[in-house]
Amino acid sequence: MKQRIHSNSNTGGHLVWWQLSLLGVGCTTGTGFFLGTSIGIRESGYSIIITLFLAAIATYLVFESLARLIAQESLDGSYRAYAKKGFGHWAGFMIGWIYWSSEMMILGSTLTALGLFTQFWFPHAPLWMLASIFAVLGILIVLAGGKSFEKAENVFAVIKIAAIFMFIVLSILTWTGVVDIQKPVLHYPTENIRFFTHGASGVWAGFIFSFYAFAGIEVVGLMATNLKDPKEAPKSGKTMIFILSGLYFLSIILALLLVPLNEFSTDESPFLTALKHYDFPILVHLFNGALIIAGFSTVAASLYCVTMMIVNLAAEGDAPRFFRRKKDAPSEKLPLAAMGLTLVGVSCSICAAVFLPKNMYEYITTAGSLMLMYTWLFILATAWKLLKPKIGHKFKMILAGLFILIAAAGSLLEKTSRTGLYFSLLVLILVSLSAFVLHKWKWQKAES
Repeated sequence: MKQRIHSNSNTGGHLVWWQLSLLGVGCTTGTGFFLGTSIGIRESGYSIIITLFLAAIATYLVFESLARLIAQESLDGSYRAYAKKGFGHWAGFMIGWIYWSSEMMILGSTLTALGLFTQFWFPHAPLWMLASIFAVLGILIVLAGGKSFEKAENVFAVIKIAAIFMFIVLSILTWTGVVDIQKPVLHYPTENIRFFTHGASGVWAGFIFSFYAFAGIEVVGLMATNLKDPKEAPKSGKTMIFILSGLYFLSIILALLLVPLNEFSTDESPFLTALKHYDFPILVHLFNGALIIAGFSTVAASLYCVTMMIVNLAAEGDAPRFFRRKKDAPSEKLPLAAMGLTLVGVSCSICAAVFLPKNMYEYITTAGSLMLMYTWLFILATAWKLLKPKIGHKFKMILAGLFILIAAAGSLLEKTSRTGLYFSLLVLILVSLSAFVLHKWKWQKAES
């Protein structure tokens, strides 16, 4: 017999399209952009502009596919529910646990980055303690409920947009000599410093780090089920990607123009490097505060979504039943049992980030980021199956998938990324084996 899908439609949400766009900016703009782009600059040099552009195109095409699914039928669980509907129970199980595992891996590094940013002001405070404080604050926001989380993320989004806009305006004023007696020397590609600084291999190796800057659209996909009119999801995605791309391109280009390429460090945000280069101490402190807010908002978003994912998995028997939401519980409240599991996972992630050897944890973090890319591939495959797209949309899906696969393959060129790729494939195999075993022992019996 064919599998019977029991997914609940979610109608009558409370968000309008521009609120989801703002939530998207808030959930996406974090340490992946503010800090991760420094790694991209190290690998690709000036050509990071190209990889950012290609990553922006792929991000938009992935979200467009997800938005079309939401517009066609809004389901609780978003892309996990669509995967289950399109390919069967095994697909919903896999995408749910792949996403949960990837976020648990990434959270530790994000919380550690927040601790490092805070040590700029409190250099003697233990890193584990600072990371733990941010984790607890994030969990408190999630416990306050979905609407409180949305309000907090909207405020964070405005602050982050303002911070990037401040950097852009200040850079332009510095570039034109308005805020400095002597017009600064512009740094751009020359005969000695090429645009393709490390050749084609550098562009390829740095491609994956440009994708990190846009990681977070899957969070928006989960929140999109709260739209008043699900058909406005594509409009939200277009606005979100347009804002992100404009801010990203302008700020990165200006940072590259104002600072010599060899002064950028993977341990510091390229924007802080630029501000320090021109001796703006007050603005350095303000921007460091913005970095903390940016990182914290992505932590809160991840905590909310991994907890919600566990609740959805438990509701369909793919996680222990006690993680489910009680029937009489408010829809915006998440169960304490699921929050407890998230807290355990975050605690392990923090310990790994702080106490494991640096290289080892970099491998885990890179693996988590690559697993998010696998989630995006799942979204594209599901949209292909359920939407029955015309040739134009098929071409766009193929293009997005090709960009993601090229970026993932490029991780083979760099040692840390290469080990992370192997680790991500190992986790993927383990989740696949679990899905295969459950299909043979459990789901197949239920279907018959």
